[in-house]
Amino acid sequence: MLSIEEIQNILPQRFPFLMIDRVIELDPGKKVVAIKNVSMNEQFFSGHFPGKPVMPGVLITEAMAQTAIVLFASGKNTAQDKKMSYYLGSIKMRFLHPVSPGDQLKITVEPIKMLSNIAIVSAYAEASGKEVARGELSLSAKEG
Repeated sequence: MLSIEEIQNILPQRFPFLMIDRVIELDPGKKVVAIKNVSMNEQFFSGHFPGKPVMPGVLITEAMAQTAIVLFASGKNTAQDKKMSYYLGSIKMRFLHPVSPGDQLKITVEPIKMLSNIAIVSAYAEASGKEVARGELSLSAKEG
């Protein structure tokens, strides 16, 4: 389990673009489960959509990508690895149900293929007991 402070030691993103609040399960290099508590206070709800707030799919994908970074970094322990920049590559995603204020987004990421600086992962998200999105993401990492 990782707290928000530990997540911030891994991820370069900060408010308002930090999309995971806690890691509730971590099997280094094999599986990460993270949560995002979705609140009406999120800035994006003011325009997406007024009167019918829905979390944008691109931000669900970003939460999955940030969870993937935690998975990728979980096998790295040196100080050099903490200075990595991450780049999202291809995305194959399906969105199945909307995510609304009050939902807790639960994101599960598992590797399909991981190399020293490239990862392809399977990502799955659920909220309120329903699958909301699933797909594959690729990311790369480089020093700096």
